[in-house]
Amino acid sequence: MSDQIKADVIVIGAGIIGISTALKLQSEGRQVLVLDRKGIAAETSAGNAGAFAFADVIPLATPGIMRKAPKWLLDPLGPLSLRPGYALKILPWMFQFWRASWQDKYQAALAAQANLMALSKAALERQITAVNGEPLIRREGQLQLYEGAAEFKASLAGWQTRKENGVVFELLESPEAIANIQPGIHPRFTHAAFTPEWKNVVHPAQWTQHLADAFEKLGGQIRIASINSIDLKDSSVLLKSDDLEYEARYVVIAAGAWSKTLAQSIGDNLPLDTERGYNTTLPAGAFDLKTHITFSNHGFVVTKAGQGVRVGGAVELGGLSLKPNYKRADALLNKAAHFLPDLNITGGKQWMGFRPSMPDSLPVIDYATQSKRVIYAFGHGHLGLTQSAGTAELICDLLAERTIDIPMQPYSATRFQ
Repeated sequence: MSDQIKADVIVIGAGIIGISTALKLQSEGRQVLVLDRKGIAAETSAGNAGAFAFADVIPLATPGIMRKAPKWLLDPLGPLSLRPGYALKILPWMFQFWRASWQDKYQAALAAQANLMALSKAALERQITAVNGEPLIRREGQLQLYEGAAEFKASLAGWQTRKENGVVFELLESPEAIANIQPGIHPRFTHAAFTPEWKNVVHPAQWTQHLADAFEKLGGQIRIASINSIDLKDSSVLLKSDDLEYEARYVVIAAGAWSKTLAQSIGDNLPLDTERGYNTTLPAGAFDLKTHITFSNHGFVVTKAGQGVRVGGAVELGGLSLKPNYKRADALLNKAAHFLPDLNITGGKQWMGFRPSMPDSLPVIDYATQSKRVIYAFGHGHLGLTQSAGTAELICDLLAERTIDIPMQPYSATRFQ
């Protein structure tokens, strides 16, 4: 293999984490090359809900959640399902998820999530300014809906936790109050919380492309390449694809759900798995949506995507290789039609994506254990877009070996050892 391409920094992954990181590194004077097996926002970063969910500081593994899980898992089309063909493979991940739900682990994860959210919220505003991105941002808030007083009352402890972590919200206790913000919701939803500072992008793929365009205009390069091996040297890192070899002083692994095998190849066996999510994007005119809507106890959202409306969410534990089960997307769409009686569910386009998830809901933002020349930036679960700008700033700090203002141990590559 005689052809070799050299770079100061190579970022593996052209999703929202990788592109944000490349752009921020470039702003600090680094010469950066991005490699991706498919291209810009070609996987999860294209089909998500497009939300900057800074209000979602509470980890998924909450105390007592495992008592609810069996009921959810028995419904193959419910908010949480486990594909039978993947059950044995994900058992170690589920054990770590259960351990993360213990009070001690949960409180630590909550504090770490709140720290990363606060950093990412400020970093996003810096990023928007740097790329003239305001026209691509929707500042329309979010409604989180509840069916009846009992369900609403059960949510109040979570809202108190959010309040303690700086989340601004208004509690609504009648269908009329809800309709003042979003008309057209079935009156079965009697209570809600409205988070006015919630933001969305116009379209997640468009936002990632906008950042990539800014990166390339300033001299950054993005290439299609599948990395087959990583070779750690004293003063560089060698990457091999099918036809080329790449050499860099530093490498950032930000390949989402595909980061696990890359980390394994250099000695780090991390409990990274996938929460497969489904959605349907309906054409323009499907519903007059004023704000992002979250049906939290049904595990899905309704949000804008470009000129259309996107209905999606839920969690399917099924790994990377099993075929999609689009009955899950159908189930979410049918629920949405009942909850939003004026929603036109015809003409939609279905999609399935892989959320790269760690058992404690926290990403890995850390050096590889074998070399500080490789840095990890993956495992953000449902919050990749939300935490992308903050992660990019932290990666720059790690690469430059600067002092970091928030504790980094919670995002350590070794925290599950």
